[in-house]
Amino acid sequence: MNTLYKSLVYDKQISLSVLDTTDLVNKAIKIHNLTGNAAMLLGGLLTCCAYMSGCLKSEKGAVSLTIKSADGDGCVSVSGDSKLHIRGYVDGSCRHTLRGGTLTVIKDDGFFRPFVGACEIESDDVSEIFTEYFRASEQIVTRVSIGVKLSDDGSCLCAGGVIMQQLPGTSAENAAKCEEIMPSFADAAEIISRDGAEGLIKKYFSGEIGDKGLYLLHPDYVCNCSREKIEKVIIPLGKDELINICKEQGKVSVHCHYCNTDYTFGEEDVEELFKNR
Repeated sequence: MNTLYKSLVYDKQISLSVLDTTDLVNKAIKIHNLTGNAAMLLGGLLTCCAYMSGCLKSEKGAVSLTIKSADGDGCVSVSGDSKLHIRGYVDGSCRHTLRGGTLTVIKDDGFFRPFVGACEIESDDVSEIFTEYFRASEQIVTRVSIGVKLSDDGSCLCAGGVIMQQLPGTSAENAAKCEEIMPSFADAAEIISRDGAEGLIKKYFSGEIGDKGLYLLHPDYVCNCSREKIEKVIIPLGKDELINICKEQGKVSVHCHYCNTDYTFGEEDVEELFKNR
């Protein structure tokens, strides 16, 4: 089961998040038939999105992360919401390698004033990408260690990470404690594979978190698409246009990248959509 543990440590001046997203990443690998770099890149972004989704304040909140490769031929897109329904896909050259580009983050807390942030990418290391994003775009000192460990058959043995973020008013002493301990999580996936997310917390932060100081959430790979939603998307095209597409192409087909599902509509389906309109 996927887990996201959240707490405050070091005099409650540092926000701590520890994630185990192994099942989530395995779902993504299976849905998109991913291997190697693509699985690790998307797995890392899904893990970061799970963290950001867990920080949303509103039930209507949502977050999206998009990487556009420098060559313009690849992208990675990940979305999540306050229910911690996470989904994403990787396309084009990003399925093979990522050599620079741009990360764009859109966070909507449900108050109709979405925050948009961005930063340039200089590596394919997800931990480095998001550490730089928080520094450059949100001006929040955040240390990120995200890892995805694959088996020889391409499945995910372990995925997860540790994210520590300084809150306003953090003392120099507690900021130093954060800097000192983060290198311990350089291989986050290996530690979580061995000790589990809860075990990591007990090992490194047992003296910092009380019995009721740990908040547990369960992210999962869930796409929000449905045939009903797709129907609402195509209806504005009008009956005549949809019938023409069916005659020319044999059907109306809409592909959802997030769950890799094709929704198809024949002439009879179109007639039924407009039956009472």
